Amino acid sequence: MRLDKFLGSCGLGTRKQIKEFVKNGMVSVDGEIAKKPEMAIDPTVNEILFSGESLTANYKEFRYYLLNKPQGVVSATRDNHDTTVLDLIDTGYDNNLAPVGRLDKDTEGLLIITNDGQLSHRLLSPKKHVEKEYEVHTKDPVSDADLEKLEAGVDIGDDEPTLPAKAFMEGDILHLIIHEGRFHQVKRMLEAVGNEVVFLKRIRMGGLVLDPELEPGDYRELTDDELNLLK
Repeated sequence: MRLDKFLGSCGLGTRKQIKEFVKNGMVSVDGEIAKKPEMAIDPTVNEILFSGESLTANYKEFRYYLLNKPQGVVSATRDNHDTTVLDLIDTGYDNNLAPVGRLDKDTEGLLIITNDGQLSHRLLSPKKHVEKEYEVHTKDPVSDADLEKLEAGVDIGDDEPTLPAKAFMEGDILHLIIHEGRFHQVKRMLEAVGNEVVFLKRIRMGGLVLDPELEPGDYRELTDDELNLLK
């Protein structure tokens, strides 16, 4: 990897700024002041310092975060009007992070944030049939007939009905498990059976379950075991 590319991935600035940092002797590799921004380095082997601070002590090529997305925040990398999920992630030098899929602005719950594009693609690919489980609070009670319709697939105004789902009640709360990602899908599915969603929370994606210790807006890195569940 080029040194300037690595420094950029650490969020240190533009290529022009990084070139100036190197020119001013602010970057060292294995104890030697770096002379060229294009020099080849291996961040898993070389010790790279910026202004005396190590950039490689905790280096990982890919980062994986579990966020409990709160209401009022948009699932985007940037937005001119609203707070984004990336605005909630303050990890220092991480760069190129993005949410895996999206949750509606008024929806809470499990959202994975990563810079691993391949994992994101696998989790979102319709061919992989990754389950997404939602806790759904509805305006009206959900009947057994409604559950049957939701599980069979309903017409939400698209070219095809929704694929078969799993639906069951825990007290007054509907649990809906789908493996598609259509626009406003859960809300539209409930509308299709004459009901309305008043609160929506994603609690599982594949084998990964939302950490009950995470308050809305909180996040943490995935454990190795959790990452293996996704992979």
